[in-house]
Parts: sequence; structure tokens; C-alpha cells
Amino acid sequence: MDLEIRRAQVADAIQIAECLMAAFAPFRHLYTSDAFTDTVPAADALRDRIECMTVYVAVAPVGLVVGTLAAASSGEEGHLRGMAVRPEWQGQGIARRLLMTAEDHLIKSGCSRITLDTTDPLTKAICLYESCGFVRSGRVEDFFGMPLYEFVKQLPATEELGL
Repeated sequence: MDLEIRRAQVADAIQIAECLMAAFAPFRHLYTSDAFTDTVPAADALRDRIECMTVYVAVAPVGLVVGTLAAASSGEEGHLRGMAVRPEWQGQGIARRLLMTAEDHLIKSGCSRITLDTTDPLTKAICLYESCGFVRSGRVEDFFGMPLYEFVKQLPATEELGL
């Protein structure tokens, strides 16, 4: 598949918002209103996210953003959020490629572990996370009236990877 995975630019915010909306629309009825709004932010909020996090996009040859994932690091811990792939592009390994790109970035940033949070309705995402080495930490928070589960992955040290 001829997709480009690259860092998002502020100009990508509208397409990222559209990608998130398309990916999460089938689950909207399973989310509280506030949880859905936080999960699928408007373009303005995504512009802010691009400014303060490393946001990746998967871009089809026609220039369409078909997937996205944001990463941030704080010391030795990295955090992922906003994973989405447009429904018509799912099942083609795009989410895994985004996840590996973000993980590589966090390893190079000196992180020794990555966390991410997810909800019960996202069973396919949970399967992906587990297949990529993430495990439930046991931490569960209230996410606007629904449970939010933390997953964690220990990372190899950069010297182990020869970086």
C-alpha cells in the first residue's frame, strides 16, 4: 500500500477531525455526549493538539488523511491518544504502522514505557494494542460517565536498539 506516514501539520486539522469522526461514528451511541466530544475534537482543538503533541497522519496518494495518532512524552513515559483510521481503510495495517511510528519516536525521545487509554466499545483497537505488546495496567478511570482503561507497554532502552 502506497501510504505516507508523516507528522501532521496545522493545515491537516480539518482532515484529522473528519478522520476521527468517520472512525468513531459507529460507536457514537455507546459513548456519553461528553466522552464523544473529547474523543472526536473539533479542528480548533486538533490544531492545539498538533502544537503540543507529535501527531502522525497516514496520507493516501490522493492527499486524504486516512489515519491518525498523537504521541507525547514526559520524561520516561510516553502517552498515545487519538488513534483513528477511516472505516473504509481499516484492516490494511494502517493503525499498526501509525503505532510503530509513534513508538519509534517515543523510544528515541528516551521513553521507557508507553501508556494509552481506551474504552470497552473499541474491541478491535484493544486487540491491536494487545498484539503490539500493550497490557492492561489495572487502572480504570471515569471518562465522562464511562470506564476508561489504561494500557501500558514497556519499551527497550535506546542503547539496546543501538540508537
